[in-house]
Amino acid sequence: MNYIKLLNAAFEKFFFDDRLNPTHISLYMALFQEWNSSRFADEFYVNRRDLMRVAKIGSKSTYHRCVTELDAWSYLSYFPSNNPYKGSKIKMSIIGTSDEPVKGQYNPILEQLAEQYHPIREPVVYQHRPTNGQALVSTINNTKQVNNTKQPKGRLAVIVFFKEKGFDADEGKKFFDHYEANDWKTSDGKAIRDWQALAINWMDRTELFDQENQPNNKEASQIRDNLRTTKNKDYGQPL
Repeated sequence: MNYIKLLNAAFEKFFFDDRLNPTHISLYMALFQEWNSSRFADEFYVNRRDLMRVAKIGSKSTYHRCVTELDAWSYLSYFPSNNPYKGSKIKMSIIGTSDEPVKGQYNPILEQLAEQYHPIREPVVYQHRPTNGQALVSTINNTKQVNNTKQPKGRLAVIVFFKEKGFDADEGKKFFDHYEANDWKTSDGKAIRDWQALAINWMDRTELFDQENQPNNKEASQIRDNLRTTKNKDYGQPL
């Protein structure tokens, strides 16, 4: 039985053992890594401080309680040492469906991977296989594609963008307040995918509106002439 089979057998036993808590499993995984580093020796020595650091155990009493309980529950054999320079001795139990003891096969590549990525630190996603045989696909990339609706990061970002395009801050505030009130959706209820492109369209329409409503010089001059009146009028002249 190799590294993977030993680890899978341990996980299967963890699943059905209600006595275990996360600290027991964390300590067992730290001991399992030491076992693999010693090339699955029959017995090996451990350092309590190193194991506590790897297993993220901050209390000595918790460490001793967990290792003693793992010994009592036949996960390992624990031989405490009274010599602080020698360390305690551990004999790991072979967990499997067969009653015959099978020595594990040392895998140096897996040891390097375990040092870079500890199995306890990150949960395994989609660990169980589906019953119909279809492979499960992670939805991380799909989530990124769904959440690609681009909205501005606050009113200030809109104002800065309008100023960069030569418009004043008031116009940017109008744009932000209008679409913020509409929950950043278009008139037909669809989510806005690119607010900057929408802002540029807003600017173009604003310029076009100003040009259409701005009178030319001749019309303005004619209006001014029609409004001119003299202060001294001769009301005797016929109209």
